[in-house]
Amino acid sequence: MDSRSTGARVEVRGLTKRFGGFTAVDDLTFTVEPGRITGFLGPNGAGKTTTLRMALGLVRPTSGDVLIDGQAYADLVSPLSVVGAALEATNFHPGRSGRDHLRVLATTAGIPTSRVDEMLELTGIPAFARRRAGAYSMGMRQRLALAAALLGDPRVLVLDEPANGLDPEGIRWLRGFLRMLSREHGKTVLVSSHLLQEVSQTADDVVILANGRLVREGTMADLQGEPSVLVRTSDASALAEALNARELAVEPGGDGGLVVRTADPRVVGDVALAAGLPVWELTPQRADLEQLFFSLTEGTNRNLGPVAGATREGAA
Repeated sequence: MDSRSTGARVEVRGLTKRFGGFTAVDDLTFTVEPGRITGFLGPNGAGKTTTLRMALGLVRPTSGDVLIDGQAYADLVSPLSVVGAALEATNFHPGRSGRDHLRVLATTAGIPTSRVDEMLELTGIPAFARRRAGAYSMGMRQRLALAAALLGDPRVLVLDEPANGLDPEGIRWLRGFLRMLSREHGKTVLVSSHLLQEVSQTADDVVILANGRLVREGTMADLQGEPSVLVRTSDASALAEALNARELAVEPGGDGGLVVRTADPRVVGDVALAAGLPVWELTPQRADLEQLFFSLTEGTNRNLGPVAGATREGAA
């Protein structure tokens, strides 16, 4: 892979998609920055896949648009060198080997076939390259789809639920692989998922969708909130006074504990020691991401019925 390649900004602007009377995506606006991994999150049926399909020109928006490096996907001169996408892990001929599947894609796009073996090696499936793709496990299909998305050394990588079917080791590999693409190669990575906890270990930024609408956008650090430390001691009032003297914000933490607004528990322990107070508990705290996710999306997941022309996520 070309280490000099850089990502491209993706801009979603006022994107809306209606299927008859059903609104799958509703006035959606957000930006995906180069060199970062953006988690595109939401419950099943939130509109994530429909949004990605509109970004790739597979579904026509009712209104709004998606620009990739300032251009719509349909206007890109060499789309595979700009955007690589894996929306499904089943879009291959089951009787064709994984290697032949990639060779067909490469030949069609004018990509040297030498790139095929490079991608098989990169995604960890060279030993299965000559095996029929129809016999692949779901995890192997995900890797093959990822290899196909990377054939053109794209600046932007769009992945829809890429961890589906991967075992714990495969998920760990995927996290490291995506970090390498974004941090070492500067690529723009947009990953959709309905599992916040899964994405929280990988993403730099998050966009949370519910009922087709944006409910939160920001960095993962912002979503986790300000770090704090829970401390318990024999005299909470005395410790609070000592902490305030060190200009540390303190508030009650329940059961006689104190919540101190700091990322460093050692500071709290040092203050307690200097005040001659025993420390019974000292626990770093961050927001419960999964609980926050459900609080943002609870009650918004729609009960979908059949809608003609909708995608598998836009309507069941």
